Amino acid sequence: MSKINKSAFVHESSYVDENVSIGSGTKVWHFSHILKNCNIGEDCSLGQNVVIGPNVSVGSNVKIQNNVSVYEGVTLEDGVFCGPSCVFTNVNNPRSEIVRKDEFRKTIVRRGASIGANATIICGHELGEYCFIAAGAVVTKKVPAYALMVGAPARQIGWMSKAGGRLGDDLICPIEGTSYRLSSPEKLEEIIYE
Repeated sequence: MSKINKSAFVHESSYVDENVSIGSGTKVWHFSHILKNCNIGEDCSLGQNVVIGPNVSVGSNVKIQNNVSVYEGVTLEDGVFCGPSCVFTNVNNPRSEIVRKDEFRKTIVRRGASIGANATIICGHELGEYCFIAAGAVVTKKVPAYALMVGAPARQIGWMSKAGGRLGDDLICPIEGTSYRLSSPEKLEEIIYE
């Protein structure tokens, strides 16, 4: 039996299978389908024609725009943004005539990451927290936290802040003024003042 919080909204044109949990304040819009054994957190928004699952975990405050399928093997942590028609794969070498469900590869999208419209995330890779995948990019490898990725295949061209501002050479967020530092050439971290 599914557990849908009384403050959640599921449009009448959408389907929710058995053993699904949907948190408070979450909205599931038109023509969407949540398959069995999925957990959707609080205050999420699932746009039109979204498919989740089976066996998928979606954190809280996640925004999934129209025409996105989040397949088995994908985990979305809190605060993830999935732009319209972005794509998650689950097998690297699919063939219609060969069943490869035992070859699904795990993809983890860490807290606060943003994935642009029509981007493709090839399975088996981790997207670091607060990374930013540009529209149309094709991710084929692990993405560092805060990295700005563009192109096909995606390559890093800079860094983004938690607030979504592109960082300049001074590594100060142009939106909030938060300071960052490189702890190694491939690792950015926020400077916490106490």
